Amino acid sequence: MVRALSCSLVALLLSLLDDAVARDRPYAVTEQREECADYDPLRRPFFGDTHVHTAYSFDARGQDTRNTPREAYRFAKGERMGIQPYDAEGNPTRTIEIDRPLDWTMISDHAEFLGEVRICRTPGTWSYYHPACIAHRNSSELNKMVLAAYGLIGKRRWGICGDENETCFDTARGVWSEIQAAAEEAYDRSAACDFTSFVGYEWTASVGEGSNLHRNVLFRNDQVPDLPVSWIETPTAVDLWDHLERDCVDGLDRCDVFTIPHNSNLSGGLMFQTARVFEDDVPGPIDAEEAERRSRWEPLVEMMQHKGDSECDPLAGSIWADDEACGFEKLHYDRFGAMQSSWSEWRQATPSNFVRDALKQGLRYEAELGSNPLQYGIIASTDTHIAAPGLVAEKNHPGHGGAGKGGGAASGDEFPDDFEFGPGGLAVVWAEENTRDALFAAMQRRETYGTSGTRPIVRFFGGWDYPEGLCDDPEMVAKGYAGGVPMGGTLSEPPKSTAAPKFVAWAAQDPGTWDQQTTPLQRIQLVKGWSVGRELHEKVVDVAGGPNGAGVDPKTCEPHGTGAPSLCTVWTDPDFDPRERAFYYLRVLENPTCRWSQYFCNEKGVDCAKPESIPEGLEMCCSDEHRAVIQERAWTSPIWYAPGEDAPWPVPVSTSDDSAPSGDESPAEEDEPAAPAEESPLETTVADPSKEDFPTTLLPDSAAGPATLAPSRVGSGASGAGLSLRSRRPSSLGSARSSGA
Repeated sequence: MVRALSCSLVALLLSLLDDAVARDRPYAVTEQREECADYDPLRRPFFGDTHVHTAYSFDARGQDTRNTPREAYRFAKGERMGIQPYDAEGNPTRTIEIDRPLDWTMISDHAEFLGEVRICRTPGTWSYYHPACIAHRNSSELNKMVLAAYGLIGKRRWGICGDENETCFDTARGVWSEIQAAAEEAYDRSAACDFTSFVGYEWTASVGEGSNLHRNVLFRNDQVPDLPVSWIETPTAVDLWDHLERDCVDGLDRCDVFTIPHNSNLSGGLMFQTARVFEDDVPGPIDAEEAERRSRWEPLVEMMQHKGDSECDPLAGSIWADDEACGFEKLHYDRFGAMQSSWSEWRQATPSNFVRDALKQGLRYEAELGSNPLQYGIIASTDTHIAAPGLVAEKNHPGHGGAGKGGGAASGDEFPDDFEFGPGGLAVVWAEENTRDALFAAMQRRETYGTSGTRPIVRFFGGWDYPEGLCDDPEMVAKGYAGGVPMGGTLSEPPKSTAAPKFVAWAAQDPGTWDQQTTPLQRIQLVKGWSVGRELHEKVVDVAGGPNGAGVDPKTCEPHGTGAPSLCTVWTDPDFDPRERAFYYLRVLENPTCRWSQYFCNEKGVDCAKPESIPEGLEMCCSDEHRAVIQERAWTSPIWYAPGEDAPWPVPVSTSDDSAPSGDESPAEEDEPAAPAEESPLETTVADPSKEDFPTTLLPDSAAGPATLAPSRVGSGASGAGLSLRSRRPSSLGSARSSGA
């Protein structure tokens, strides 16, 4: 009896201890699971993908994607997977693999047509032979024109759904349950914390001529509504938030959620207008209520995916003409409806399509409304439609499908994807441990960055009193947190009127693995945006590194020149005015490398000096439009500064007039070419570090390579955290190995 009582007391004490540890977390713990063995209070980078479509998505299945969420999660963990095209016996003719597993993934199948796809793929019912189902099963293009257009444009459902759509809704509930079950199966709840899965979906809104207003919806844990609400039932993003608030946050215990807009580059300039948009016409400006709600519901924006980069565009007026890096992975049209248009030059994107302009417009809204509706943290992802999260390598890129080519374009001399599309990027989250609660909290506080596919490690802090030599301090990270805020944070009021903010910018080359060489860094750039009354300004400054003569031979894809294994600096803003709202973010550029299309052209033996060597269909290899060389990169979430209530404004601020914010345009009449974009009162400066006194430090290369960088640079010295080198086998920098079966 005494022994039993003692055992009970011990169990009670252990339980209380577990509760105490859970309470010590700097975020709410909403689920039952083992605690991670490698908890790090100074946080580590976890690489993931929030944008993944499987066979449950109408467009992916219409392109013969057969892998389900279960296969997608196993692929994210490093398993090999077969993909289309399939032979007559149903065997995949291609296989793909990422050798370095992801740390976390969210499956984001379209909420639209979850039920219809299952119904159309289930023989034995009259619905199987419905014209919309026949179109879905037999032609990718007819699938989009018949099944998808009827719902996404007409906002209606076909008769297979029943009089009140109950048949499709009931079927969708079953598919949604399977998505949840796959996420639970993939989630590592043990102390190893090797992999985290999130339940989610995509809300696929599109207005006018295919202006994209899509959002990905990410839930915190396994508590989710019984059905994902789709664009067909919710006319605006505000209605989406209303549903999520009612059915999740207020209506379900422990349920939490936010939304992530993506592909603003294809939004026709509408993504960062009011979230009440439901057609081409903008129904007024963002108001104070929406500004506050949007800040809560949309903490992140997707900077890049396989359908292009959304940071900035040198062709969008003169604003970014001098920022050469803005030309990265750009499309020549501004909405899906212009993809095949011969008048695509009339659809050239304007500044309002891009995240950098949105960040500036957010400063203006904050001054007028009291909150910033466009205060976005930054991530990137793939938007794969072949169920392949993290498939981001340029070499051997098989194409992601979706809006690009489907699985049939995978043989012979045809490009495996639309020429202008690419492999996409990755989302990186700085968190204490690899759990749903920790990652979700980090995303809410915007301590995130996005990459174009490689895995550089980037840290960014802002404060008022960082010493110039902090880069050489083994306690840099701890002092960065203690003396200021990390990426995604907002600076406190300056301690005195003459103070200027100081920023710690640190980046390390993708550590890779023992058998793979990765690309050195070229430079760290700091992008500042600020407002003076209603005028918006920006500048780009090289704060570490710079032009280094490095390059790549497009004919062989062999790199040449040198670069830095890591870069660090403490930079003080020389033009800071405490009266002016501002944001700052980092853009980290690697040395040049070959684009996926150049690898493909080389593989096919194309020599542009010998026209006879160019196979039919590969003429684009030698076109002026071909971007044979790219610079992989990372973008951090900004750090913001807002003056206190007593800080004077140079001129009154107002957005109550009838004009749209600078850089925004009303859509052109259908039969008229769009007028040239009116230039915004913006200023872009690219500073030359060789002509200014920047305290730049290049950290020395280790004799053992970048994988042995001092852990204190990125995480706690005790745990060696920060480099995310937990690959479970020799691997290749998260890149793909694809081959014929």
